[in-house]
Amino acid sequence: MKVVLLAAGYATRLYPLTLTQPKPLLTVAGKPMIEYVLDNLAPVGGIERVYVVTNAKFAGHFQKWADGYRASKSDLGFTIVNDGSTDDTNKLGAIGDLHLVITREKVDDDLVVVAGDNLFSESLGAYGGFCRSKRAPVLGIYDVGSLEQAKKYGVVDLDGEGRIVRFEEKPKQPASTLIGIALYYYPKNVVPLIKQYITEANNPDQPGRLVQWLYPRTPVYTWTVPGLWYDIGSKETLEEANRIFARR
Repeated sequence: MKVVLLAAGYATRLYPLTLTQPKPLLTVAGKPMIEYVLDNLAPVGGIERVYVVTNAKFAGHFQKWADGYRASKSDLGFTIVNDGSTDDTNKLGAIGDLHLVITREKVDDDLVVVAGDNLFSESLGAYGGFCRSKRAPVLGIYDVGSLEQAKKYGVVDLDGEGRIVRFEEKPKQPASTLIGIALYYYPKNVVPLIKQYITEANNPDQPGRLVQWLYPRTPVYTWTVPGLWYDIGSKETLEEANRIFARR
């Protein structure tokens, strides 16, 4: 199994904090966000390599971090993939970046794809077991508890077996508060569909759009993320996460 960690954004809403530091390397309660992702993914087991896809501005930052992280607490292999972008005007988009990693690095394996600015409080070990049992795409989901909050995300409707029957990206009137988050499992046999998505010139940004395109073509299951989950998109959310995680 391989992990693709999406970290090529410029996080302009967090300026000036992210002018000289990529968002996933900002600290929450003294620990870089990216380490909450990887520490909680580690119990999944069987992860052979982590691809961190980022931009030309921050590739060096991630390489320095990866060297330190591996030396101190992890035997994971890291590859930093520079997508060549320099700002929001020439970025590839999250799905474009995923496709870049698959093609440039010749990835032919089961994939876990996760955004580097997700903040998880609990182990994702059970996610790995669930994905292996389904052998089908699996989307991490979370109940944000607010229809207003749900408007910012992809809202899902499920059948009795937890499969997606409807996915709406950033709805104006959400049907529920259950959202898809940037945690995806794509088994090896589904990876070619990611290439097809890009080849057909679909929107390469917002990774949820790939799920929206995928679920009518093949069953996509869901797994509820335990504990706390934060999507750090603003200074206010970052401050709140710092307060909450500092107490834990």
